[in-house]
Amino acid sequence: MKLLIYGSKDFAATVAELVRHCGHEVAGMIDDYHTGPGIIGAFDTAIHTHPPSEFDIAVAIGYSDLPARWAVWQRIVAAGYRAPALIHSRAYVAASARVGDGAMVMAGAIVDGRATIGELAVVWPGACINHDVRIGANTFISPNSTICGFASVGSHCFIGAGAVIVDKAELVDGSSIRMFSAYTQRPS
Repeated sequence: MKLLIYGSKDFAATVAELVRHCGHEVAGMIDDYHTGPGIIGAFDTAIHTHPPSEFDIAVAIGYSDLPARWAVWQRIVAAGYRAPALIHSRAYVAASARVGDGAMVMAGAIVDGRATIGELAVVWPGACINHDVRIGANTFISPNSTICGFASVGSHCFIGAGAVIVDKAELVDGSSIRMFSAYTQRPS
């Protein structure tokens, strides 16, 4: 499968490596603001030169601008592009878990039984998503963070490296948890 990478900065290099590791071909990068090696042009150009009938897309806009990342997602879906989930072969994803379109699960990550990873979410290396957890769309789970059983993390969230979310905790959309923090609030 040929994939375009939407974005061309640091995260794009990581995504390109994951794309190739998953057995796909990187066909070029889309960048609405910059030009350079490997960049095929802005999205408005790419849709004509690299149509959705022939190419899929991986979104490589990082967590520093989650609203822009989501806007790009909506734009590519509306244009008819498919964005497959990318799961590294050295990640563990239980057979009963669900990983949404456009989501990425990096090497060494664990997605346990009956967990749900929303569309466009990113689970970094060493992250542990325990059983029955729900991760919302466009959420970043940083390296070595742990989300304990039955917890629910909303959409457009950022969970810092080494953070722990206790079992049955609920984080609302747009939450941000600092690295090495413990989130212990549960619903009443």
